[in-house]
Amino acid sequence: MVVIGAGPAGLTAAYQLAKLGRAAFVIERDHVVGGISRTVNYKGYHFDIGGHRFFTKVSAVEQIWKEVLSSEEFLRRRRLSRIYYNQKFFHYPLKPLNALGGLGLVNSCLIVASYLWAKLFPKLPENNFECWVSNRFGWRLYQTFFKTYTEKVWGMPAHTIAAEWAAQRIKGLSLLVALKNALLKSGSSGDGVVKTLIDSFDYPQRGPGMMWERIAELVKQRGSHVTVGTVVDTISWRGNRVEAVRINRDGHSESIGADEFISTMPLRELIQKLDPPAPPEVEAAANSLNYRDFLTVALMLNRADVFPDNWIYIHDPKVSVGRIQNFKNWSPHMVPDQTKTCLGLEYFCFEGDGLWARTDADLIELGARELEAIGLAKRSEVEDGTVVRMPKAYPVYDDTYRDALKVIRTFLGRLENIQVVGRNGMHRYNNQDHSMLTAMLAVENMFGARHDLWEVNADQEYHEETTSREIQAKSQMGTLALTQPQVPASVPLTAHSGLVTAFARMDKLAFAVALGLVAGLVTFTATLFLVIKGGETVGRNMYLLSEFFFGYTVSVTGAMIGFAYSFLWAFLWGWTFAYLRNFILGLMIYRAKRKVELLSFREFVDHF
Repeated sequence: MVVIGAGPAGLTAAYQLAKLGRAAFVIERDHVVGGISRTVNYKGYHFDIGGHRFFTKVSAVEQIWKEVLSSEEFLRRRRLSRIYYNQKFFHYPLKPLNALGGLGLVNSCLIVASYLWAKLFPKLPENNFECWVSNRFGWRLYQTFFKTYTEKVWGMPAHTIAAEWAAQRIKGLSLLVALKNALLKSGSSGDGVVKTLIDSFDYPQRGPGMMWERIAELVKQRGSHVTVGTVVDTISWRGNRVEAVRINRDGHSESIGADEFISTMPLRELIQKLDPPAPPEVEAAANSLNYRDFLTVALMLNRADVFPDNWIYIHDPKVSVGRIQNFKNWSPHMVPDQTKTCLGLEYFCFEGDGLWARTDADLIELGARELEAIGLAKRSEVEDGTVVRMPKAYPVYDDTYRDALKVIRTFLGRLENIQVVGRNGMHRYNNQDHSMLTAMLAVENMFGARHDLWEVNADQEYHEETTSREIQAKSQMGTLALTQPQVPASVPLTAHSGLVTAFARMDKLAFAVALGLVAGLVTFTATLFLVIKGGETVGRNMYLLSEFFFGYTVSVTGAMIGFAYSFLWAFLWGWTFAYLRNFILGLMIYRAKRKVELLSFREFVDHF
């Protein structure tokens, strides 16, 4: 058996084969194993290519982790990842006092007002990321915490990203839900947790590469061969079978034949390396697949503590860095000296663009300069640095990728002895547990199972017929989808999306709370202003409110009473307004549907 790629998917396949007593020939282009989940060792400093949490809902995947590394080699870590904006840290999910202190009273009031405006006058049609998020969080909060980072990561304007990605990526979360969770502390455990907010995870002492280096050693001990620094030149196929791969290592070319093949290499490259070439329409589909690339600038600082987070998101549009990892906070074993810190500055780019093409020295200087510009560390504290580039880190979901995948899947489906697994192998932006599961099922397919690997992590349920032996594994495929990241797709052009959104149901509670908060804050702020202003006539201002609000006076206590009354009355008015609006729209939609049904019936009768 030949396995192309020694990342999580490829090594998992080799490991499962080894447990079945079958040897594999594993081919890795890089000089180290682990793929994007590898750990780099630079002068005793260990760092990831992006942080990799060990969290899964699939017991079979977790079992492999525990088989390979002992409980002493795994650390249980609490997640702390905040947004860094305007030289202030903001908790995610939202904590009202933290947000108020960071944004200020005036800006917080404007954010609530912006949210209220979005509820009254939503942007239509709601067919892109910008409209979707601003309709649920308000334009001001969208610009503060969503726009900059999203555009840094994906390299495309937010208004060109499909709304479906936002709906999947931020499912179940809005300004109101964030406030509710923060105030009531609900959803901290159980199935109701928003999928992006898992608050604890396992982590190997010296990074994820520790796992994959150990697995590589284990499979070699059991008879498999793992070759690194080896390039696949061609993949020979005839009829409906793959026959061999031709590899090149240090200028030496060799052909490796096998009965079964598993590929984790980028899907575009797989098609490009076929010999003879794939049909023109398949090559064209493969060539249309695109990728977002990634580089890490690791900086070693002469400071013991910089910030307590595992990682932080940088929402400052004035710098290019998108995220910063603090590897010592993932594990103290990642640095050789506890008086030092290793930060990983992550830059999202396209292979060959200006950022990617810079020299390592230029990138290290850029990282040190941006670290000082955002106020996290001084340039003089940076003692050393290195750069690691990771091409094809993220498959891009543009407006052509779905059609391209259909063409490629149809073609590969005719080749009975090659399976594609993993992130790049399937052109799917998923976590390592998904990659591992696809590899495990691919090995089962070699021995008679009939798993559809493309259905792993599909949003819909897994529909393949199930034997009793497979029930437990497949029942977890739906839950696996909840832990996977989503990738933006370009905005699809649909004629009816605006019409559907225009008649969307208004959230009565959200609208009522937003209106109540605005009214309450206006009364509270106006009263406090008069108290601070003072003067002989201070008691006469706003005196009419005391006629309606029992106990209200122009005082600090009165300000709180006024806030409560204003919130209550505005809440009731807002809820009633939203209820009536929904009722009227519902009645209109019902009448419209009835009319369509009558017309359809008339056409049916006229046909005869």
